[in-house]
Amino acid sequence: MQVTKTDIDQLNAKLSIVIEPQDYEEKVQKELKDIRRKANVPGFRPGMVPTSLVKKMYGKAVLGEQVNNAINEGIYNFVKEQKLNILGEPLPNDTETPAIDWDVDTTFTFVFDIAIAPEIDVKLNGKNKLTYYDIQVSEEQVNNQIESYAYRFGEYKQVEEYQGNDMLRGKLVENKENGVVKENAVLSPEYMQDEDQKKLFEGAKKGDIITFNPKKAYNSEVEVSSMLSIKKEEVAGLADEFTFEIQSITRHEKADVNEALFAKVYGEGKVSDEADFRNRIKEEIKGNFKQDADYKFGLDAKAAIMKKMEKVEFPEAFLKRWLLQQNEQKMTEEQVEKEFPKMIEELKWHLAKDQLAEAYEIKVEKADVEAYAKEMTRMQFLQYGLSNISDEMLTQYAQETLKKEDQVRGIAERVAENKIYEALKGIVKLETKEISYEDFGKLFEA
Repeated sequence: MQVTKTDIDQLNAKLSIVIEPQDYEEKVQKELKDIRRKANVPGFRPGMVPTSLVKKMYGKAVLGEQVNNAINEGIYNFVKEQKLNILGEPLPNDTETPAIDWDVDTTFTFVFDIAIAPEIDVKLNGKNKLTYYDIQVSEEQVNNQIESYAYRFGEYKQVEEYQGNDMLRGKLVENKENGVVKENAVLSPEYMQDEDQKKLFEGAKKGDIITFNPKKAYNSEVEVSSMLSIKKEEVAGLADEFTFEIQSITRHEKADVNEALFAKVYGEGKVSDEADFRNRIKEEIKGNFKQDADYKFGLDAKAAIMKKMEKVEFPEAFLKRWLLQQNEQKMTEEQVEKEFPKMIEELKWHLAKDQLAEAYEIKVEKADVEAYAKEMTRMQFLQYGLSNISDEMLTQYAQETLKKEDQVRGIAERVAENKIYEALKGIVKLETKEISYEDFGKLFEA
């Protein structure tokens, strides 16, 4: 087997590969013997089919398969030995590849087009200045989080007199003959859009009968139809007056800020007093803010890296051809043209990450992926106000996530990026700047 490379320019080249009998003949004969042993041909016992017949029936297909295997092996080894950083995959050059007569030829020559990755240098150094934002936690934010926990772990109680935000349950009757009757109907007057209708329920008590107009109160066919369990088209024909007999009033009362709430949020015995509770919440918020700060630093670091890639050229014609071939059932030439700028940006970032990962000796271990999956799970639970989740449960949920290959691949890429950003903090000229969460948010508005 002979492989030669011919440069067209710095980004494009051709590979010519010559496949000779010694590269495939032994494997072809072995494959044909296996076929003869297993072949089920009418008129012949298994294993007794003449070799000439087997060759006639299967010879070309086996030869083509083994030659193709030899091509792939030859190109792979050549690229590896020459340390070529190619983009995409080699594409057959049908123009320069000689015609093949599979019945006669024993030596085969194939020509492939390849694209070479451009030379880049995206490493940052002490001359590059980046800012790391230290987001401050305000007392108001701590108070708001305590209020949120108190509400979330509060209780629903039955009361005798209505106040705003209470939920009413009772019998709803349309004031006309054979009108709609809805038993066990639920009303929340606080959400009524008409203020006059809302006022009709102020100070109402259990057992009271209130006359009101649902259509005016809500001004929404969808809400009225849902409340009465009727079709939306039937709402227009309803009477203007309904009576609502209040049978129960349910009120949500916030939990007291005491040991019981501390235990519900962080676990039994984990918090000693309110001051400790506030500190724990502050640390929790600070931890979340750190993720936001790291995210912003990552954006800024990526922008600095990508700036060094602005003038880097790519073998665009080859890449468009390769993309079209890879996605021939999914993308047209017009779609490739439209998506190409975005693809080039993704390719730039991929090449940059590879260079930085090698330069900073970044490695992603299995434990890194598992830890990131657990942190993702913890953050998902926090969105629902669940902070007291055991490590065992976090691990269990994380393992479910890691059963999906695309999830594992995405997490591994994110871990690698985070490690690169963390390494950059010790390489660039880093300025730490304290900032309020409100002002930090404004940084993204631009």
